[in-house]
Amino acid sequence: MAWNEPGGNNNDPWKNRGGKEQGPPDLDDVLKNIFGKFGKSGGNGGPSKNLFGAGAGIIAGILVIVWGLSGFYTIKEAELGVILRFGENHGLAQPGLQWKPTFIDTVIPVNVQTIRDQNSRGSMLTEDENMVSVEMEMQYRVTDPYRWIFATTDPERSISQALDSAIRYVVGHSKMDDVLTDGREAARQRVFEEMEAIVGPYNLGINIIDMNFTNARPPTEVKAAFDDAIAAQEDQQRFIREAEAYAREIEPRARGQVNRMNEEAQAYKERSILEAQGEVARFEELLPQYVAAPEVTRQRIYLETMEQVFASTTKIMVDTEGSGNMMYLPLDKIMDRPVTQSQADRDRARNTIEGLRNSEAVEALINSRSNSPTNGTLRQGRN
Repeated sequence: MAWNEPGGNNNDPWKNRGGKEQGPPDLDDVLKNIFGKFGKSGGNGGPSKNLFGAGAGIIAGILVIVWGLSGFYTIKEAELGVILRFGENHGLAQPGLQWKPTFIDTVIPVNVQTIRDQNSRGSMLTEDENMVSVEMEMQYRVTDPYRWIFATTDPERSISQALDSAIRYVVGHSKMDDVLTDGREAARQRVFEEMEAIVGPYNLGINIIDMNFTNARPPTEVKAAFDDAIAAQEDQQRFIREAEAYAREIEPRARGQVNRMNEEAQAYKERSILEAQGEVARFEELLPQYVAAPEVTRQRIYLETMEQVFASTTKIMVDTEGSGNMMYLPLDKIMDRPVTQSQADRDRARNTIEGLRNSEAVEALINSRSNSPTNGTLRQGRN
């Protein structure tokens, strides 16, 4: 029979008496009973009081040890910790193992080496009333952890709003072609400067490293036409670079030709001057001779001139006296036969009138004419 059945052994585990239903005893009552027993056993100032004091001391020591151990913390290599003592700035904690009094100091670690990114995108109206879609990215680094935490309630949101404002201001004061094509670098620099001017008064404790256009495009409806315009501008720049390269290549060559022509002209000038001076000197030498003997000098000049003229031509001499028959005499073969004199002497003698007059070929021709029944002769010489 169960303990709670009628007629059974009604042993109430909670020792309820009087037939009343009661729950488990209250914890406060249990503790009062325990301390009451300690008090009764010890009387007034007995051993129980000493035991209670020792227990409280042990508990206090344990709490102190736990409190001391809970103050150790670690700051990572790329971080600095902002120390707040009762909510007031108390300095920076360096990387490594550190200790702080718990419940007194609070340390907030901030990464000061990682480069953070902030993106911004949107459709904006340019100065010439055209819509462009712009996407821009900014890189920055935290330099002052305390200002980064407490200068504004949400520094990342403040930076995002400042970047949007700077981009819209610059795009709104620029033409569409400047934003999409060759003026993009100037626009990027203006956004950089405008961003520094905006965040400077807030003193957010950051350093802006770089800022770049990730994308800038016209609306979809006119994108094809703008792509053609951009391609044409790129071709223009390419042609300009090719022309500049050709100019750099051809200019040294042209300068060399100019220098060579100047040198040749200078040399021709000097040669002409020297030749003219030589002719003047020669005529000055001939003048006294001509004054002394005009006929002889005139005849000598004539012969020298004829010698120069006939030196490089084939000569044919025809004797018109007699019957007019011509006798062919191979003067060229006769003049080329070996003689005892040197070749230079032969050439010099053959190319002068006096040498031609005294040559063996002419002598043979004269003899043959005198012995021939005809009086016509052909005299031919060569250079």
